[in-house]
Amino acid sequence: MTHALARPTATRRFDVCICGDGVVAQTLALLLARERLRVALVGAPQAAAASADVRAYALNAASRALLQELRVWPDAAAPEQAAAVTPVQTMQVWGDRGGALDFSAAAFALPALSWIVDVPTLEQRLSQALSFQSGIERCHSAPAAALTVICEGKRSPTRASSGLEYEVFAYPHKALAARLACERPHAAVARQWFADGHIMALLPLDGAVGNSVALVWSLPLPQADAWAQAEPQALAQAVAQRCGHALGAMQLQSPVQCWPLELARAPRWIARTPAGGVALAGDAAHAMHPLAGQGLNVGLADVAALARVLREREYWRELGDYKLLRRYERARAAAVAAMSWATDGLFELFAHPDARVQALRNWGLSGFSCSHTLKGWAARQASGLNPLL
Repeated sequence: MTHALARPTATRRFDVCICGDGVVAQTLALLLARERLRVALVGAPQAAAASADVRAYALNAASRALLQELRVWPDAAAPEQAAAVTPVQTMQVWGDRGGALDFSAAAFALPALSWIVDVPTLEQRLSQALSFQSGIERCHSAPAAALTVICEGKRSPTRASSGLEYEVFAYPHKALAARLACERPHAAVARQWFADGHIMALLPLDGAVGNSVALVWSLPLPQADAWAQAEPQALAQAVAQRCGHALGAMQLQSPVQCWPLELARAPRWIARTPAGGVALAGDAAHAMHPLAGQGLNVGLADVAALARVLREREYWRELGDYKLLRRYERARAAAVAAMSWATDGLFELFAHPDARVQALRNWGLSGFSCSHTLKGWAARQASGLNPLL
């Protein structure tokens, strides 16, 4: 449903209208309500749909700190939530011609490289927090507000109605996601393989000593469609074979989900309309290949930056002031573009069929692994601890 931007009235009930009800939108609502702003959250709650979601979020240290500050991070001491967060202590990456790279959290004095978080559990925690937070009201249509923030995702109808453009470049790949039970425990290791133009990741689940993994497999369109329709055991065997039986025999634990992969961006993140200011955040502003696992981290960094800009504004400046929103756009657009270019470059590099390119990229992968300094820099970039991100 398109949430047409309402025109301002003499008296606004809300300071900010947030279109969307995913993790990014709900996090922003909590951040702004904490600043005593009146927030309208427009969109149907997603808890029922999320129960069938087989994805897992890879969240970095910055995202974890933000969610902990809002008291929505799953509680490891609660039995029903203990398995919802799995720390990644080691990351292992293999190329297609002998190249390899590994990261260890201990080598850089980090508590973990990232945390794999169960989608339904995190969304349930956010929903509970919203129900207790004053200043937030759920609405079926967008009311008048000084500022409208669009967090509806890549296919946002409200973004289209606001006049903000969105450029989409389709990859010749789809992502295939599922959950698998493994013969051997994952040992808190995230594993990724680049081979034959495919990118496969196995992310650890069910706590540090679990033996379940989340599969994210980027593969060409015809093959993705074929595997999405394959017999469960055939798919599990294919995954086990492609990863060299690193975790032993595997069994499918969930339905298989498949979606097209895209590189997308909004050239402008903000606008001024008769209804007030408009800003984009999360997938409504950008989308990138999931090979680096940074999609949600970038979206959460967006709303953290927007909340900070609004909190630090001059007392006389309105929430929808264009110059104020430009501060947000400048704070995020360059960093997001750099991350998008990096993921796109890696995809193109490992999809290239030329043998000389293959040799070069695998030499670079192994050489990078030998440099403690470069690996430390990359680990801090991925963690969100580097202020450039």
